[in-house]
Amino acid sequence: MSIDRILDKAVAGRRIDVEECVTLFESDQVEKIGQAANLVMQRWNPEPITTFVVGRNINYTNICDVYCRFCAFYRAPGKEDGYVLPTETILQKIQETVDVGGTEILMQGGTNPNLPFTYYTDLLREIKRHFDITMHSFSPAEIMKMVEVSGGLSLEEVIRQLKEAGLDSIPGGGAEILDDRTRSKISKLKGSWRDWMNVMQTAHGLGMNTTATMVIGFGESMEERALHLLRVRDAQDDCLEKGLPSKGFLAFIPWTFQPDNTNLKKERATPEEYLKTLAISRLMIDNVPHFQSSWVTMGPEVGKLSLSYGADDFGSTMMEENVVSAAGATHKVNIELIIRLIREAGKIPAQRNTKYEILKIFGETASVDKDFVMQN
Repeated sequence: MSIDRILDKAVAGRRIDVEECVTLFESDQVEKIGQAANLVMQRWNPEPITTFVVGRNINYTNICDVYCRFCAFYRAPGKEDGYVLPTETILQKIQETVDVGGTEILMQGGTNPNLPFTYYTDLLREIKRHFDITMHSFSPAEIMKMVEVSGGLSLEEVIRQLKEAGLDSIPGGGAEILDDRTRSKISKLKGSWRDWMNVMQTAHGLGMNTTATMVIGFGESMEERALHLLRVRDAQDDCLEKGLPSKGFLAFIPWTFQPDNTNLKKERATPEEYLKTLAISRLMIDNVPHFQSSWVTMGPEVGKLSLSYGADDFGSTMMEENVVSAAGATHKVNIELIIRLIREAGKIPAQRNTKYEILKIFGETASVDKDFVMQN
């Protein structure tokens, strides 16, 4: 079946449906799909600028009672190698981030049943007392655990208190596949796709921005992938149509399941499958402004190539990352390498903050500070 009609439709700004999305996933015309996604990306981001954020992942605990089959990072409660980082260690890691010009902390861990809700609010307040840094932290699953241990607080009240304590935005981790058939196979204790979305939509209602993710390679069907994209698009529609004090999902980040050291034995998705998924996501989700490259799982060279398949952002420098690394993804990059890779892709590198506001544009040979912050 020719996919030209579907691609022309998306490039023209008309929405594609689930059936058309499945047709694209079943196609082997990866380059053609990528070209269309690149045109859509350029409509959103007409300047040849690729952004990145200087940030650090801090995995504050590895204790988790959800037992996802695809995770090589977690340790069950009571295990000897389980940990909770001391607050002093967390503050030291943030200081190291600030010292190199970092602006974002992505703090995530397991769903630790031994930590009371006050642990999170006290920690956020302590961080904000020492640092002016954006806390883009805690996945929906962690927030649902906070609701569970809070002693009767509602989801809305938990997020409100987190925000008041210093949480700035919520990352999209834990989405995996937003369909309950696959979720029940790989992570049946983690909650339904609706649970994940409820956290995000509640945060949007409270004025917080978030991101959304998708992980492929669990054995999910092409229809489930398409439904995942549709559900993100529908939730973004809901946020924008209601005129909420939030921009909803600022970015979408797809990546591939990393099988090493996990209890879920699947073949690693190919770079072609990743690039096709990224491109289709950009075509299907027509209301989210930014799409991130996933160099952490795919490597810097595929990350560079993704900038021709719909991505306009290179993600975070990720000074520290332990979760996907535990499953065999060992790619690391620094600021200099990110700048070089973006230039090699024919783009202009620029450092951004979590809100996708550009802080610094890098010239051909040296960084060029701008006297203004331009909204991207």
